[in-house]
Amino acid sequence: MPDEVKPNVNEAPTHDAQLAAENIASGEEKAPKVDFDADYATAQQFSVSEVDRTGEGAAAAEAATAPKYKISQPEETTTQAQSTGNPDDYMELAKEVGNSKTEGVTNVSDDLVKQALEKGERKN
Repeated sequence: MPDEVKPNVNEAPTHDAQLAAENIASGEEKAPKVDFDADYATAQQFSVSEVDRTGEGAAAAEAATAPKYKISQPEETTTQAQSTGNPDDYMELAKEVGNSKTEGVTNVSDDLVKQALEKGERKN
């Protein structure tokens, strides 16, 4: 169903659009008829190229998106930790973690906490 275009001279973005709107408003030119359904159907025909409707289109798309270099497949490996049940193993691990220089690990004493609390108290 065609829709009638009703131009507004005040909303025309360019001088040519203003002249066209004035001519339509005065009756010198006919307002264009717009059939959105027909335009949409025509646009759908152009949305897929002729090549894409054949097997050539699929082959061209595959060639365009194929990787340029061979990619190796990852190998699946499984690792299982051996449980020793020896507490000394855990102590050794705790020492390694505690002595790490890259981590922000420090010794916090009761005196340090007390000083922090005192500094944080409001002074009246």
